[in-house]
Amino acid sequence: MKELLEKIDGLKRQIDSFRPLSAETLKSLREYYRIGLTWSSNALEGNTLTESETKVVIEDGITIGGKPLRDHLEASGHARAFEYMYTLVTSNEIFENDITTLHQLFYGKIDETNAGKYRNSQVFLSGSRYPLPSPEKIPVLMRDLINGINENRKNEHPVIAAARAHKDFVFIHPFVDGNGRVARLLMNLVLLQHSYTIALIPPVKRAEYIASLEEAHEKDESFITLIAGALYETEKDYIRLIKG
Repeated sequence: MKELLEKIDGLKRQIDSFRPLSAETLKSLREYYRIGLTWSSNALEGNTLTESETKVVIEDGITIGGKPLRDHLEASGHARAFEYMYTLVTSNEIFENDITTLHQLFYGKIDETNAGKYRNSQVFLSGSRYPLPSPEKIPVLMRDLINGINENRKNEHPVIAAARAHKDFVFIHPFVDGNGRVARLLMNLVLLQHSYTIALIPPVKRAEYIASLEEAHEKDESFITLIAGALYETEKDYIRLIKG
């Protein structure tokens, strides 16, 4: 793990050497990753839109024939949440309202009643042998989560802090739906606040991703390594785009 983090930081230094980038380049990169993260994060949850279809839905507002309405709403909602995430990048902290707003923006057009609100019923994750917290515990757990994120980032490598923020959020599962999408936005917010690139988790790694999250209930090394690997590959892609 140490070697991988050193490679990540080496690429980060290379990326930093390209800065400052022009406003046009920054805008283009942001749009590139808005589409990429929206597509990959939704695809991990079963959304059937392709990356090019996601681009059309977000940029042109065009519906794709034969694709469910919900898939379109997830794409447009995630794009809105992504834009909000970027307004938080210059902050040194994350607040509870940041997380509920991310969920509200993502989920608002899908289920207005539950968007941005903690669940008030017990839910279960298929395929997991670990129970989720009861609804009455969520407010306290979320406050502890926020405190933990802001404390961990002071004492751990930012990549580890980001991965653990993702993991700990998913284990609370505070919303009725959309928790995975918000977890990945939260993770990427931590990375961006520390001047790293976004980490894209390829949908082809879905099985590995789910298995490592389940394993992380006991030990989280595999999950952190997966996230670090995803960041490393995204950094290489970022450098390719800049040089190209």
